[in-house]
Amino acid sequence: MTGPPLETSHVVGPPLWLLLELTYRCPLHCVFCYNPTEFARTGAELPTADWVRVLREGRALGAVQLGLSGGEPLEREDLETIVAEAHALGYYINLITSGVGLNETRIAALKSAGLDHIQLSFQDSTRELNDFLSSTRTFELKAKVAALIRAHEYPMVLNVVLHRLNIEHVGEILEMAERIGAQYVELANTQYYGWAWLNRQQLLPSRAQLERAEAVTQRFRERVAGRIQVYFVVPDYFERRPKACMGGLGSVFLGIAPDGTAMPCHAARMLPDLELPSVRSADLRTIWYDSEAFNRFRGEAWMKEPCRSCPERVKDFGGCRCQAYLLTGDATNTDPVCDLSPHHHTVTEAVARAERAAAATGPAEHVLVFRDHRISIPVVTENAPDGRAARTEDG
Repeated sequence: MTGPPLETSHVVGPPLWLLLELTYRCPLHCVFCYNPTEFARTGAELPTADWVRVLREGRALGAVQLGLSGGEPLEREDLETIVAEAHALGYYINLITSGVGLNETRIAALKSAGLDHIQLSFQDSTRELNDFLSSTRTFELKAKVAALIRAHEYPMVLNVVLHRLNIEHVGEILEMAERIGAQYVELANTQYYGWAWLNRQQLLPSRAQLERAEAVTQRFRERVAGRIQVYFVVPDYFERRPKACMGGLGSVFLGIAPDGTAMPCHAARMLPDLELPSVRSADLRTIWYDSEAFNRFRGEAWMKEPCRSCPERVKDFGGCRCQAYLLTGDATNTDPVCDLSPHHHTVTEAVARAERAAAATGPAEHVLVFRDHRISIPVVTENAPDGRAARTEDG
């Protein structure tokens, strides 16, 4: 397969999307959390003054969309101060929350500070599974938070992460969304990083489960057309071509971890030999334009075959670097989701195992590992380059 000549230069625009992961603290223990599995070993959280400086530097660079996440961002007592500064700078501000900690007093303060948007997560439509998957008793609380969001005239945005344990409940989840007045629903199938990677054997659905869920979703879309927008994000493992990760690493997205580590994607700190810069010691302009970490996977010069000569490289940018690392042990390989990759079998074999697990009637083969700051778990890749297990170190 041949394509246009390999690119030799790459024009870098501004980071339009800035994500601040304000804290790794969280009252939930979700089995699919994308936070690093060794997050307890990272450094101290940035103080308020540093977050304010980051906001100013990001706006000067051209960032316009701001996400505030974690962990649970409501764990930060200075959240309202950060929101007020972001509002004054002109950001559109989205709070990504489990709802735990959001009461009448705080939501009123956040509204006054200028918060534009709240995305509320549920784990399932039933109290039993919602509370099991997060290892908390939060279902009723989330329902109350949904009512608060509507009462303060925010758009009601619901997010539910799908996987084998709840994907058969898609119909009930959508009915719940309608019942609580959701205007937007994101059914985001699990992507396998962080804690979800550790639990992949338990969470990856079968193709039949996925197809049934898509069909249910489509029927619901047709019934509520014009009232509720529903987004169904297919898991990468069921595609023939990879998604364009973050629109291409270093193209539009800049994330900051609680300890100040700057990342070109949410999960980039797992990548070996990628020395991620810190906002504690460098300004955002230097990080974005000059750091090796943000330039490593820009453009096409880093690509191997089959990406290097594939015409689709200008659309998918070789796919996900973290997925390539986890599945092959080498972040520069083609994302194995692509059926042109010599490592595509790692994906098809994982799906085959999921098919067998979904059909099994006996006890589960693997035990779920819940997100927990008290344990530190290395992530092991499937195919390290030297044939041995490779691990990430997030400290």
